[in-house]
Amino acid sequence: MFKRLLVVVASASLVLCGLARADEPADTSLVLLTENFPPYNMAKNGKNFAQGENIDGIAVDIVREMFKRAGINYSLTLRFPWERIYKMALEQPGYGVFVMARLPDREPLFKWVGPIGPDDWIMLAKAGSKITLESLEQARKYKIGAYKGDAIAETLTKQGLAPQVVLRDQDNARKLVAGQIDLWATGDPAGRYLAKQEGISGLKTVLRFNSAELYLALNKDVSDEVVAKLQAALDQMRQEGLVEEIMGRYL
Repeated sequence: MFKRLLVVVASASLVLCGLARADEPADTSLVLLTENFPPYNMAKNGKNFAQGENIDGIAVDIVREMFKRAGINYSLTLRFPWERIYKMALEQPGYGVFVMARLPDREPLFKWVGPIGPDDWIMLAKAGSKITLESLEQARKYKIGAYKGDAIAETLTKQGLAPQVVLRDQDNARKLVAGQIDLWATGDPAGRYLAKQEGISGLKTVLRFNSAELYLALNKDVSDEVVAKLQAALDQMRQEGLVEEIMGRYL
């Protein structure tokens, strides 16, 4: 009788352990990384390192609400440069990075939640510039500035345009005005927001050459259940009009 009781207890323990493992994704705590990419994510003090409540922006507000609704714990850190946090999210289980353009080359590398917001790709020229473009091919003869490690810079490089890259995209605004580059390949609305922060206005959009969507990219080790919960929370926010409302606070 005692042996039979032990078997029952052991079996019950195995069932409970199995249930605990099944519920494990709900208790997951993810490590989220981001960068200064206004107006989507930015440090409140403008520096290249911040944590928790010292980070804000369109994507940050959306991600916070998304995780709250999904009931998933997380930590949030803003670091520099982009290439470093990209690599961390790619290689370390339980990590994620945002916002990231979802490109074919990146598709199999991460699990994706989104879209969080748009990121049109544009070529900006300084005020008074006589440059006019109808295609990227016509931009080949100009000096183009871009942001190192960014999807825009990678795409231009693959197409043989050889952009001059910098570690901070806002540096391109100053280089453009100073005549060090002829065109600035950047995102919209990000580029205009960054230029404004540098006290630069009146830049001309001479070409709009792509439209991308920005996502939260999660390490492939993150469970499908967690990804599904986050996606469902974001979809609900969009249906309620909350995503649009958050964007309106910054733009």
